[in-house]
Amino acid sequence: MSAKYVTLAATFGLLALTGSTAQAQTSDMTFFITSAGSGKGADLGGLAGADAICQRLAQAAGAGSKTWHAYLSTQAAGSTAAVNARDRIGAGPWRNAKGAVIANSVADLHGGAANLTKQTALTEKGEAVNGRGDTPNEHDILTGSQPDGTAFAPGEDRTCGNYTKSGAEGAVMMGHHDRTGLDESPPAKSWNSSHASRGGCSQDALKGTGGAGRLYCFAVN
Repeated sequence: MSAKYVTLAATFGLLALTGSTAQAQTSDMTFFITSAGSGKGADLGGLAGADAICQRLAQAAGAGSKTWHAYLSTQAAGSTAAVNARDRIGAGPWRNAKGAVIANSVADLHGGAANLTKQTALTEKGEAVNGRGDTPNEHDILTGSQPDGTAFAPGEDRTCGNYTKSGAEGAVMMGHHDRTGLDESPPAKSWNSSHASRGGCSQDALKGTGGAGRLYCFAVN
């Protein structure tokens, strides 16, 4: 066999190995930011609709054998109790599409050990998400949560009607996946509880503060 064909064979073998490695990492993925939102602002169809978005995108990426939940809290309403985001994402550890560990436990995720940055908070496709300084900025990720991953008390809307509103009324709490904001304050650097949307719950309102209606998704098993 000529040197040319040996080189080609080696190249194709390397490409195949690289592809297999990437697919294996994706199948081991247990965390991602959605590559897209609902398209209807903060109206996700409630928690069930948000979970379905996570599951669908995970399935398309080759990780659909796991059960996926969106990192979202809901507020108590009438006889319906609140739901804490931290209670619905499993126990960890969580890895991104490239195998990097985001956090080993719920406690680590909500503490100083969380490895959640612009470089590690990747989509299900293993792609980075635009942050502050990029055009457009899309670092606002919907959470509806307080810094410890718990729900807000009833009253002032922080979940856009528990993810059923897409109009001018209401607001939703969001975090900065790139841990960067207007200043050095803890909220500006918070991945899950930086500020509420301004101007309502529509797609345009979310874009107005630097978002696109994206979600954090975690594998619970």
